[in-house]
Amino acid sequence: MNFFKKIKHIHFVGIGGAGMIGIARVLLKKGYKVSGSDLNGSYELTKIKKDGAKVFIGHSKLNIKGANLIVVSSAIDNKNSEIVEAKKNSITIIPRAEMLGSIMRGYESIAIAGSHGKTTTTSMIAKIFSAAKLSPTYVVGGKVLSTDENSDLGKGNYLIAEADESDGSFSHLQPDVAVLTNIDDDHLVHYDNNFENLLDSFVMFSENVPFYGYMVINGDDRNIRKIAKRISRRQITFGKSSKADFQILESNYYNGYQDFILKDNQRNKIHSFNIRQPGIHNVFNAAASIAVCIEEGLPIKAIKTGIKEFSGVGRRYEKHSLSINKKKKILIDDYGHHPIEILANIRATKEEFPDKKVCMIFQPHRFSRTAQLFDDFVNVLKKVDSLILLDIYSASEKPIKGIDSRTIVETIKQEGRKDIYYVKNHNDVTDLLDNIEKDFDILITQGAGSVSGVCELIKDTWKA
Repeated sequence: MNFFKKIKHIHFVGIGGAGMIGIARVLLKKGYKVSGSDLNGSYELTKIKKDGAKVFIGHSKLNIKGANLIVVSSAIDNKNSEIVEAKKNSITIIPRAEMLGSIMRGYESIAIAGSHGKTTTTSMIAKIFSAAKLSPTYVVGGKVLSTDENSDLGKGNYLIAEADESDGSFSHLQPDVAVLTNIDDDHLVHYDNNFENLLDSFVMFSENVPFYGYMVINGDDRNIRKIAKRISRRQITFGKSSKADFQILESNYYNGYQDFILKDNQRNKIHSFNIRQPGIHNVFNAAASIAVCIEEGLPIKAIKTGIKEFSGVGRRYEKHSLSINKKKKILIDDYGHHPIEILANIRATKEEFPDKKVCMIFQPHRFSRTAQLFDDFVNVLKKVDSLILLDIYSASEKPIKGIDSRTIVETIKQEGRKDIYYVKNHNDVTDLLDNIEKDFDILITQGAGSVSGVCELIKDTWKA
């Protein structure tokens, strides 16, 4: 099917973003000429360049030459030279989510939204559909570890995609099935720092589901319950509550697997499942995924196989082996940057390694988030045995007076903690770790900014 008959060349401004590169890869496989620009190179950009995309490092009005359509990341400013040039030449400019919505047409589509867990849940569903031999097309915001890709153009009728609420653009999507994992106080800057505006956006997204579609929602989440009565579409719930359509009865992590029991209250059936990921939050992600797959009629055997074989997503509790001064350590790299996500990661780590000391290297993401949730960050970060703070990753925001990583460090130290460190230069992290390696068994690199580069530096220095 030729989705955009008059469009031949599609240019992505900010192509290196997790949500952008997956869409670009799908369009490239569909036969479109794809180009894109970004400020920095990456492994993913090198790969898509080898696949046939033209990639520019740096922005220039010359980069869009020949393009019929411009797809723009929400991180791109309207003053960007490529955006200015496109407007000057009357080239259509659309947000990433609108392009994703256009690709969805012609598929049976499933979109996963929520403040936390949407990347993992999207990837789990895609894995189960693949195990059922349905060859889905999928687009996620992280690298699926089993494939080393964050998207794939399948041969089947299903498209499974992550729906991003951070800039409100998920309102462009009209999926047949929508999943709501949870709703929290994140990305409020886009919503004028008004939580009710964020809730309204989730209602709008949910109402985009057609009358014949349905919602799979977390019945335990108080904010989802708050808006559920405003959503007119059919709703299927999951959670620990006895009122849930898919009820989580119990879970237990042992020897590398988390076993849990899920009761299908609609069909009065009980199923047991295994996942490789620790943490109750991953049981909820799995329950949402299983609910979708059962509703879509996938065989239970395929669901059990897919969920058990799911190996995770890049930078979501991604484990690596280290050898520091000939002593074995575990490195866990995680994208979570909200206090709830960080706490979930700490709990998962302690569940898998209950007797081990944990050192976390954390880079706060955005001044606005750090200011809004300052006390929550302090309370969560105190829960690790030792802590290294990097400077706040601005994500193009202007600094806020009195909001910085040094302040977080000093606030925690005032409670008597001495094993808290501030490091300005990322390259100095390895020297510090070399000096304090006796104080930890598990090392966590945590955050959504450039802390991923610190993880790579640590791996290059000490990977076993």
